[in-house]
Parts: sequence; C-alpha cells; structure tokens
Amino acid sequence: MSKITLLRHGQTDYNAKGLLQGRIDNSLNRTGFAQAKKAAEAIGQVDRIISSPLKRAIQTAEAFNKEIEISDAWIELDYGEWDGKSVASIPKEIWEEWKNDPNFKPPKGESLKNLGQRVRSFLETLDTDDDEHVLIVTHVSPIKASIAWALGASDDIAWRTRLETASFSQIHVKAGTPILTKFNVTNPL
Repeated sequence: MSKITLLRHGQTDYNAKGLLQGRIDNSLNRTGFAQAKKAAEAIGQVDRIISSPLKRAIQTAEAFNKEIEISDAWIELDYGEWDGKSVASIPKEIWEEWKNDPNFKPPKGESLKNLGQRVRSFLETLDTDDDEHVLIVTHVSPIKASIAWALGASDDIAWRTRLETASFSQIHVKAGTPILTKFNVTNPL
C-alpha cells in the first residue's frame, strides 16, 4: 500500500490578509517558514517529494531536505482577474454562482472542474512502489480535488471542506483504491 501525503504550503502575507493568490508567486512569511519546519517534523520520513512550481510550495517542500520534483499539475487554481483580491471584494451572488457550478470560471481563470480533471489525471497515473510514501506539496484547491478523488465525490466538495495553511491530509492507495486516512491535520503544528 502506498501513502500520499498532501501538504498545503505554509502561510504567506496574502494568506494572513485573506487575499486570493492563485498563481501569484509569493514567498512564505516568517510564520510560513516555521509552519513548514513543524509540518516536516510531524510528517516525518518521505520517499519522494512532488511540488507545485510556485515558490510558496517549493519553500515548504525544502523543509524536508530532499530532492523535489516539480509538477504543473499541482499549481493552485487560476483565479484570473481575482488574483490579489480579498474574498470580501467578490460579490456574494458571484460566490453563490461559483459554489453552485463547478464549470464556473473567474474572469480569465480556471474552473474547479478543470482543476479536478488535472489533479485526478495525475493521481490516477502516479507510479508508486508498494509502501512508498509520496509527499505532494501544493495548495488548497488541488488538495480538495485530491480529497474528492479519494472519496469518489464531485469537485463541488471543495466548498464543504476547509484546509489550514501547512496542514496535511493523507490518502492510502491499496490495489488501486484510494482511502482517505487523514484530513487537515495541523496538530502538533
């Protein structure tokens, strides 16, 4: 049985301010670096690390002191013109439309359905050895899509889940079947 640990990057200044950062390539802040170190201690030994190409994910992955594979499949949802905006600045009716339609795209952005397809495609073709522990350092939306994959749920599950910065979730894969074993673990972070 292989194990996939999905780690959300540590905190950035945008996270602390409640701003959407999507594809904006921000660095971790001081809190984020401390969170990454604690997450590495909590997760322990991994055999392989795959990371989003964005700086905040790579900096989090570096806390494990191991070679990092970069994959565009794990980049955050493209918020398009909403990148850098506060959640509060998006009209409530637009949020409701987005929550009710997985095909909804922010202006010049990406839909949850498209993100879900790229994440599922990666997970379904991930080549692992038995008992291999793969760490994927990524962002909130790809992790939620991974959880939907593990549970056999639709992409709109994203609206019913919450992930803290530097939290991790785990999926065990046995005989090709994903099993969610941990979700949004921050303790002892």
